[in-house]
Parts: sequence; structure tokens; C-alpha cells
Amino acid sequence: MDEHSTSRCHPAPLAPKADKDTVRRHNLSLVLRAVHDESALSRAGAAARTGLTRAAVSSLADQLIRSGFLTESGKSFSGQAGRPGTMLTPARTGRAGAGVEVNVDYVSVCVVDLAGTDRVRLTEHLDNRGAAPADVLARAAGIAVRALDSAAEQGLRPVGVELALPGLVSRGAVRQAPNLGWRQVEAEDLFGRALRTLHPNSPAPAVTSDNEANLAALAELWFGEAAGRVDHFLYLSGEIGVGGAVVVGGDLLRGAHGFAGEIGHAVVDPDGPECRCGSRGCLEQYAGQLALLRSAGIAQDAGVPGVVELERRARVGDASALDALALAGRTLGIVLAGAVNLLDPDAVVFGGIYRTLAPWLGPAAERELSRRAVSGLWLPGSRRLRASSLAGDAARGAAARVVRRVIADPLAYG
Repeated sequence: MDEHSTSRCHPAPLAPKADKDTVRRHNLSLVLRAVHDESALSRAGAAARTGLTRAAVSSLADQLIRSGFLTESGKSFSGQAGRPGTMLTPARTGRAGAGVEVNVDYVSVCVVDLAGTDRVRLTEHLDNRGAAPADVLARAAGIAVRALDSAAEQGLRPVGVELALPGLVSRGAVRQAPNLGWRQVEAEDLFGRALRTLHPNSPAPAVTSDNEANLAALAELWFGEAAGRVDHFLYLSGEIGVGGAVVVGGDLLRGAHGFAGEIGHAVVDPDGPECRCGSRGCLEQYAGQLALLRSAGIAQDAGVPGVVELERRARVGDASALDALALAGRTLGIVLAGAVNLLDPDAVVFGGIYRTLAPWLGPAAERELSRRAVSGLWLPGSRRLRASSLAGDAARGAAARVVRRVIADPLAYG
């Protein structure tokens, strides 16, 4: 047996045995996560949730209280003999997370506390098309600074800022965002520098980034109406572009390079209208915001007011509005049927502008799904296609992801 054959017979070395500090670090996260997930929990309840002894939980909880991650208040009555226990709750001051969604026609900033509660929200409608990336990100940093100042007034200190960005996002950069005209933009670096310039007297939070549809899907997973019940779904984010994300078993499906979910550039008609991505006949040319407004006879540059007007016209039965929405819904249904056959999700969630337009987009989309999805599970009225909840937006998902990092390793933020 040669040297190579011998090496193949022996398994790779195992990781070093965990020492006491590593085990305690892990257990601190377990207790903090248990309290976060339940909003309030007694020490006995935390022991039951984590499988740790009550003595261990008591020691860990005391450390988390001293470090400002948990607070203790109120009494819990178990109905059994003995003294009532106090309730552990996530701290409402101290460490927090911030999310900044940068989109084609708006910037939205959200700050959440350790309980995941939305504490600060600022949104400005801006036309970011044609502007230099550095200028767009500097404007976003300016809005973020105002949000951070407001958070500080409430005793909150965001330890990180997550950027929610349209297009292909990888390793801190936007590789391509066709509707913004961005290519190879080092977004994290540009935003971080602008933030430090505008906020020089405060420690700069760490800056991370992801695709906006991914983060909106996570917000829906964590805070949506089906949170805890549906963890296999396809999320569609309707804006000027059409974004998508796939959640499988409670985690994002990213693909080999992190670009999975770009359903807006699925081709509906190879001879269709030219898309900003360089292809032709992409879904967003039929169902994106600009296509919807144009088809309904509303000025394409009307932005958010244009979408509100489209909804108003649909509610009063305007034929042009209803026809535009039915056509877009049918096109969405055709593309979604292919995705459903490929991925077998339990639900499809309409987010962004699709959330409020779902009553008119949904029926046509469901008809196509019922005709084309091979499983036979996507019949009209099955409730597998639904609108996102109000909580399911990218800025909140971004902020909550920062908080989840804190929960995963509280000592790293001590």
C-alpha cells in the first residue's frame, strides 16, 4: 500500500477537545438564545429549554445579567410548591443591531434591540439611479448616523451595521446591480468610511452586507406571520427590480458563489425587451415596478406614489390597472412554476410592492401555478402563495442578523 493509499485510510484529525472556557462560551449563547426566542423565561424554563442543569443556568444567567445582555424582572408562578421565580428577558438597552437597506429609489434604516424589537426606523425616498456609488452610500451613511443618534438617546449601542443591497453581493462588494448601474462596488468599505467621517466621536460599528431579498426573507422567517411554522419558502421582492431568495430548512440557499435567488433575471421571452442586466426578456421587464406602471398607463418615474396610485386604481376597478396586474401575475406564475418544480418550497411569499398588490397579482399567478406545478399542491386557495407580513423587510432582517451574531457569541461583544 503506497503513501497516498495509507493517507486515504485514515480520517482527518478531529478538532481539539473543547476546554472549559469554550464550553461556557457555548452555554452562554444557549441560554441567551433560549430567552431571546421566548421573549421571557424563568431560570427553570431556560434549563428545560437548553438541557442544562438549573445550577448551571443560574450561573450563566447571572453572568449575562452582569454583562448587560439580560435583565430580570417580574415573577413566574409554576403552580408548584416553592418560591416563585423571576423572569429573564433580553435587555432593552445596550447592544443592538442596525440594518440599512439601499435600494434604487429609497434608503431605509432600522435599529432593533436584543429582543428583536424595532426601536428606530428612518426611510427616505431618493432617486439613486445614475448617482455615483460613493455618493449613494454616503447619503445612506448620513441617514444611518441619524438613526444611531436616535438609538443612543434610548440607551442602545448598535455593535454592527448590515447593508441590504440590490444585485449580486459577495465579500463586501456589489458585483453587479443593474438597476443602479453598479459593477464591482466595494460597498462595505465606502459605507464604513462615510460612517466614520460623519460619526467620528463614536466607535464605528462593524459593517457587513448581503443581498436585500435574502435579508427580507430572513425577516419573514424570523418575524413573519408563519415564523416557526414555515421554513421552506421562496421569497419574491418586487421593487424596480425583482429580487428573490430561497429559504430551505430555516437557512438561506446561497449557491456556489452566493448568488442564488436571482429570479428577476429568469428569461420569460428570449426575444423580449432588453434588460439592464444585458439579457432580453427577463421577468422584471414584465413584472417589475416600471413595467407595471407603464402597462397601467402611470408614469414610470412616479416611484412609490405611482405604486400607491396603481393600487388605488385597482381597488376602484380601473380596467387598465387590473389588466396590468393580471398580466404581471400571469408572468410571475409562469416563472414561479418553474422554480416550484425545481425547489419544492412549501410557500411563495410576495414582498416589496408585491405585498400590497398581492390581491390582484395572486389570482393570475395561482392559476399558472395550478396548471404548471407538477406536485398538484398549488391549487388556487391553497394559501401556499401569500403576501409577506409588515415585519418582513430587508432593513429589519439586516438589523436582526446583527443581533443574532451577538446571541451566537455574547462574549465577543462583551
